[in-house]
Amino acid sequence: MITKSCRFETKRLLVAEWHSLSAGDWRPKELAQVVSGMLTPSVEQSLPEGWQGGYTSERAAAWINERDQEGATLLVVEQSTRLPIGMMILFESDDEALGHIVRLGYLLSETVWGRGIATELVQGFIGWCRGVAIASIVGGVERGNITSQRVLEKSGFVCDSSAGDAGELFFELRLNAI
Repeated sequence: MITKSCRFETKRLLVAEWHSLSAGDWRPKELAQVVSGMLTPSVEQSLPEGWQGGYTSERAAAWINERDQEGATLLVVEQSTRLPIGMMILFESDDEALGHIVRLGYLLSETVWGRGIATELVQGFIGWCRGVAIASIVGGVERGNITSQRVLEKSGFVCDSSAGDAGELFFELRLNAI
């Protein structure tokens, strides 16, 4: 799995697989505490229904285990404070015509909303993907989440209005063909 080794930095962010971070990378906390602190009702409202509903330490630990089984989860750390401020959740697949595809999801702590962090995060990830064998990145966005839709469009993603369901839109960025 290529994304398990994903690690990149931007001007303000350090992003790496959450179990690979060292004490020098961030102010270590229990991941369950980080997850339960980030998944507030405002953050949860644009996430899949099964991810909503409040997080105890036990539920957060189970959520972490589920993410580890499904793909790669990256922790987003603000470099100036060394505090975790978000997560990227990545799922990989292969397509005969396109090549290696990554499905991208991300969430950010409410404390950093409105500061351009999401755009910086997505563009940093695109830069990392260009250096490895990723052909396409797909992001699913809840239809009401206009801010995330704009982040993806600003980063070069194109909306596929024929994909998704009544509640979700899919955006794609093709990087290179096989």
